[in-house]
Amino acid sequence: MVNNSTLPVISIVGWANTGKTTFLENLVAELRSRGVRVGVIKHHRGPFELDKPGKDTWRLARAGAVCTAIAGPGKVGLVIEMEGDPDPGAIAALMSGVDLVFTEGYKKGPYPQLEVRRAGYGEERPAARAGQLVAVVGERSPGMENVPCFDVGDIDAVANFIIERFLDKVLD
Repeated sequence: MVNNSTLPVISIVGWANTGKTTFLENLVAELRSRGVRVGVIKHHRGPFELDKPGKDTWRLARAGAVCTAIAGPGKVGLVIEMEGDPDPGAIAALMSGVDLVFTEGYKKGPYPQLEVRRAGYGEERPAARAGQLVAVVGERSPGMENVPCFDVGDIDAVANFIIERFLDKVLD
């Protein structure tokens, strides 16, 4: 387990319907099979509700609590009220016991980006920000020649890349 101050955060980006979630699901499973503890932050553009209306944590939040948690054997759920769109780094800092955090989305964030591309989906231009792209999964497009490109089904190779590039030094 790494120190949260050195916790790697990697953003999985891509245009809509390119298979980001399916790819990330497979990558997380592969890394977990290798003993890597992974956290994931899914970016949602609009408001969302985790609490179920009428349940205790929902009622307590409506009463004015800015942070509610539910805890039981082996699991904790935490809901924190925040202004604006929170930085993934601040959220990652709350994730104890992980070696690596992936975000899904956060195209505008400051973290290294791995772009998932699929022919016929999204735009021709990259979804990743200039200077932040570290690898491509799927179809390479112009401007992506200087980074590794992996087949979407080659999860093993992507996991090797992630471990070598982001975890070798911190897991030693």
